[in-house]
Amino acid sequence: MIQRWFEFKVPLSTRAKVALAIIAWVLLLGIWQAIPTLHPQFATLCPPPTRVVETLTELFVEKDYLHDVWQSLARVSKSFGLAIAVALPLGILMGAFPAVEGFLNPIVSPFRYLPAPSFIPLLLAWLGTGDEQKIALLFIGVIWFLISLYMDDAKRVPIELIETARTLGASRRIVLLRVIVPSALPALLDTTRQMLAVSWTYLVIAEIVAATDGIGAVMMRAKRFVRMDIILAAILTIGILGFLSDMLLRGLRWSAFPYLRK
Repeated sequence: MIQRWFEFKVPLSTRAKVALAIIAWVLLLGIWQAIPTLHPQFATLCPPPTRVVETLTELFVEKDYLHDVWQSLARVSKSFGLAIAVALPLGILMGAFPAVEGFLNPIVSPFRYLPAPSFIPLLLAWLGTGDEQKIALLFIGVIWFLISLYMDDAKRVPIELIETARTLGASRRIVLLRVIVPSALPALLDTTRQMLAVSWTYLVIAEIVAATDGIGAVMMRAKRFVRMDIILAAILTIGILGFLSDMLLRGLRWSAFPYLRK
């Protein structure tokens, strides 16, 4: 069986995938649990997973951590929803019509290389220190990439489908809404999943500036008191939330496109 695992591009069974996942997590958690025993200082700087889980339970039970989690979840949801609302129509139009791409891409493409945190001083001056500034930063972190990736997804629609629809008398509007969008939809959903993960990575950056709540604010308060267990618990929380949101979109794809199930 082990030899079969290392064959090129041979699909693994569900049992093999589960086994490999369990092995990977057991090794990771085992090494993490053992690190603090190597030197007493490591116990403070890198608490074992058992301590992190205890701290996470304490945060939820005694520290109103659920409120912070909810605030962070709301910020990511609002910013990412706004980004999709802007990027989806622009990306599809750019992928469908070269003239639209030629007009917008010279603006969109360079902005992808501007780091979102560099906008923090401007956003603070324009929007203050409230939620609007944090949501705007999360929005900027993904919008340009979303537009470009959605454009690429629309471009990958086979030209034969478009030509067939046009030959049958379909208008540009019908081709766009009945051919290009449905054909690109699975790829658009996959792109959304990938960029949602990126949005979660910007959360801490958005919440470390003048924040009073949220997971990032919890981490910054913990840093002042060298509470590495709280910091690791917060990192674990972001990872779990990101994983659950990814699973939600995976489930949506699985139910919406049964012909693509693997």
